[in-house]
Amino acid sequence: MHKKFLKNLALLLFLNLLVKPFWILGVDRQVQNVVGTDEYGFYFSIFNFSFLFFIFLDLGITNFNNRNIAQNNQLLSKHFAGIASLKLILGILYGIIIFLIGIIIGYEGRQLYLLGWVGFNQFLLSFILYLRSNISGLLMFKTDSFLSVLDRLLMIGFVSILLWTGLFSQQFTIEWFVYAQTLAYVITLFVALTAVIRKSGKLKLNWNTAFFLMIIKKSLPFALLVLIMSFYNRIDSVLLERLLPGKLGDEQSGVYAQAYRLLDAGQNFSYLFAVLLLPLFSKMIKEKLEIGRLVRIAFSIIITGSLLVAVSALFFGKEVMQLMYVQHPGETVAHYLGRIDQSQHIFKLLMFSFVCVSSNYIFGTLLTANNNLKALNLIALAGLVTNLAFNFILIPKYHAVGSAYASLGAQTMTALLQTGLAFYYFRLDFSRSWIIRFFMAIILMFGAGVVVTQYSTLGWGSNLIITFALGLTASFLLRLLNIREFISILKSDKEVVKG
Repeated sequence: MHKKFLKNLALLLFLNLLVKPFWILGVDRQVQNVVGTDEYGFYFSIFNFSFLFFIFLDLGITNFNNRNIAQNNQLLSKHFAGIASLKLILGILYGIIIFLIGIIIGYEGRQLYLLGWVGFNQFLLSFILYLRSNISGLLMFKTDSFLSVLDRLLMIGFVSILLWTGLFSQQFTIEWFVYAQTLAYVITLFVALTAVIRKSGKLKLNWNTAFFLMIIKKSLPFALLVLIMSFYNRIDSVLLERLLPGKLGDEQSGVYAQAYRLLDAGQNFSYLFAVLLLPLFSKMIKEKLEIGRLVRIAFSIIITGSLLVAVSALFFGKEVMQLMYVQHPGETVAHYLGRIDQSQHIFKLLMFSFVCVSSNYIFGTLLTANNNLKALNLIALAGLVTNLAFNFILIPKYHAVGSAYASLGAQTMTALLQTGLAFYYFRLDFSRSWIIRFFMAIILMFGAGVVVTQYSTLGWGSNLIITFALGLTASFLLRLLNIREFISILKSDKEVVKG
């Protein structure tokens, strides 16, 4: 099982490292530079508003289905048509909810128009994720790896044509960006649907009230968890746009988006661990296999990577923001520098939030596989209350920076609670020597940043690479990342599951 995890993690990371950084740091970033901070902030707040209610498209079905299919492969052909029908019904329900609430909070005109398209894209994405949950549940990780990047690969092609080819005389707008996403999702949905039908047989939609109610009842604990987590992960930009007056709300949402883009990139990679780990954890728990080693391997990889990113952001955040974002036409130098200064503070805070998010993707996934959903829901609710309280207090005075502090506080609390709960339920044993080496690695990462920034005469880009490399080297020397352990697993011929 460990061998399967590492081999497929390597494939998944390789494909995503090829595609997603270029999408987030190249294409998506350039869209914001082209349309402007206010215009992108307008889109970003609406996108996150639509994401708050994403769970009504799913009701926890995707997570439930992933776990269920991993433990009972034969249920795919039995459940597929019924769940697909239910997903279409939920799509209609979701559309009604977002428009009603949008109107209630004051959306009108162009906001509602864009919300309609963004909401449709969320429906397509939800259906793709459901289809992928079947593929992942069958442990078809190679196929799932391909699908995980297909939509972004298509978006890169479509948006690049609109941005850089000069084939269109009109100025690029944020609506074009949304339309390109729609086309990419439609194509990816068709490819994923074809892959699942090959395993399940012919898809014939049907209405089965008893089946719908049964699936919803089993999925609701997952649904509540995802709903609460969506709110405390995505509500920041919505609150910025609603709580701050006039154009200031759009501007601050755009400033927040500048830094959040890199958190989103990191979360995409952390999410890949959860995609692989949920079916593996579920199967190992069902078969009563020892799970501690896999948890430690996954935690070591993801936390080392996220800490290196956070430390690098701490020392080079301003330079990274200046590299990524340009001065808009008509924008004064003072305003541009102020925007960059805000973004670099937000960037540093969000990257330390990323460490906590990464931990949650390990321990939260483990607790989900073990069906500890009541406890997870209580933790998520505590995180939401913390986030909302901090946001309402901090946004009026500190704007987007205050929202970043709110995010860090909520994510830190939930990470500590989920980690403690996982150790309690599974009696996990990270040895004392591993814990000492872990904290030594953290100290050396910070030490590398201090030494390089104080004494190196090279440019900041070279210093960033050196800091990252020194931190990575320290992790290997302290055996936080253990090459021999990885090699021994990959050479092993014993696999619990044949892929």
